[in-house]
Amino acid sequence: MIMRAQKKHAPATDRNREPILAVLKDCLPEHGTILEIASGSGQHAIYFVDHMPGHYWLPSDPDLASRDSISAWWWDVQLKNILPPLNINTLENFWPVEKVELPLPVTAMVCINMIHISPWESAVGLMKGAARVLPEDGILYLYGPYKIDGEHTAPSNELFDLSLQSQNPDWGVRDLNDISSLAGENGLSLVKTVPMPANNLSVILRKS
Repeated sequence: MIMRAQKKHAPATDRNREPILAVLKDCLPEHGTILEIASGSGQHAIYFVDHMPGHYWLPSDPDLASRDSISAWWWDVQLKNILPPLNINTLENFWPVEKVELPLPVTAMVCINMIHISPWESAVGLMKGAARVLPEDGILYLYGPYKIDGEHTAPSNELFDLSLQSQNPDWGVRDLNDISSLAGENGLSLVKTVPMPANNLSVILRKS
């Protein structure tokens, strides 16, 4: 009963998990540990790993309540290929995953709906961490709304951007060109983008 009380529920997860899973199956390596940054409630982790039995899934979040929620969702399913959540803050120069023994090495990272709901420095830390953690040809998958060449892709995204900035001036929808440049500074290159429902994008980067 205690575990159930700790569970969070993000309604957007139920709407986007199937389209995201389809892209992940297409772009991720066939095996290895997938490190998820900013896992939030843990719903994505539970859903994805159930459909990707060849992988281990390593969730993480700097928020204790979110890590408790991840553990609570795991309690319902008790899948053996999902690992205990780590406390990872991308702003830090060293992540716990860099010293944890894993059943399989990290071959990819997934970060969903974080970059626009955090300061730009969080994206900088994410790319630096990917450069440290990912092997050659490792994949970094990003999901969320993005501007293209300085322009919003839909009026709803522009309104969303204004809403984010009204909550915190350091938040906001980022430009894909800025993300691509930041990735390049850290040895990652843009492979492709995939249009997603609700004017979001899947962004696939590879470490060279």
